[in-house]
Amino acid sequence: MTFIKSELDGSVLKLTLNRPDKFNSFNREMALQLQAELDKANNDKNIRAVLITGEGKAFCAGQDLSEAMDTSGPGIERIVREHYNPIIEKIRNIEKPIVCAVNGVAAGAGANIALACDVVIAGTSVAFIQAFSKIGLIPDSGGTFFLPRLIGFGKASALMMLGDKVMATDAEKMGMIYKVAEDANLQTDALSIAKTLADMPTIGIGLTKKLLNQSMTNNLSQQLIAEGNEQVKAAKSYDYNEGVNAFLEKRKPVFKGC
Repeated sequence: MTFIKSELDGSVLKLTLNRPDKFNSFNREMALQLQAELDKANNDKNIRAVLITGEGKAFCAGQDLSEAMDTSGPGIERIVREHYNPIIEKIRNIEKPIVCAVNGVAAGAGANIALACDVVIAGTSVAFIQAFSKIGLIPDSGGTFFLPRLIGFGKASALMMLGDKVMATDAEKMGMIYKVAEDANLQTDALSIAKTLADMPTIGIGLTKKLLNQSMTNNLSQQLIAEGNEQVKAAKSYDYNEGVNAFLEKRKPVFKGC
């Protein structure tokens, strides 16, 4: 079955989690299909932005627990190592903007996959839940890495331990996500953001994403050096010259992502 629907809209690759009858919870096939689609986005120069969303009422309810508990299934160790860790690494290492349109509940790994994306927009009815503590597990899929950096150590600690439901408007206020959209407008607004990013100088945006990743572990001196190195690369791009020339000529730039 196709558990990830893939649709190219201009230079935006839209990926839709597609197990609506299971609230888009992940099984092995779905996880591997998402990894393959992310690799496609990384390798195709015509794709300049990615949009991830869910089919049906949920964005993603996390792991399909029936698979996790199946004695003949992959088991928790392989699920984390082979399913979720590669997904998070691909999302962060693709030097292209990734927008996440959270269309329904985002729980467990589903919440943390969303939070690993570059721009997160959620519908007003959406709830984010760090559901792991409710079943005796710990937050995975980068949750313990990203959430404290987004909202602060104390708030993240409480949400992870208590498993509180956080509605989209509160998530926006605390800095967990970029913005909230009316449910009916979510997909249109998210696609508009993805298309805007795709039309921008995506070489520079990709290098910005790379620097944000490095800032998670660099000290100030290391980060300043990294910024200098990447700025030199950006200044050699077509888009830099186009952007400057368009500014000087008082016209709209046409970026190519190169």
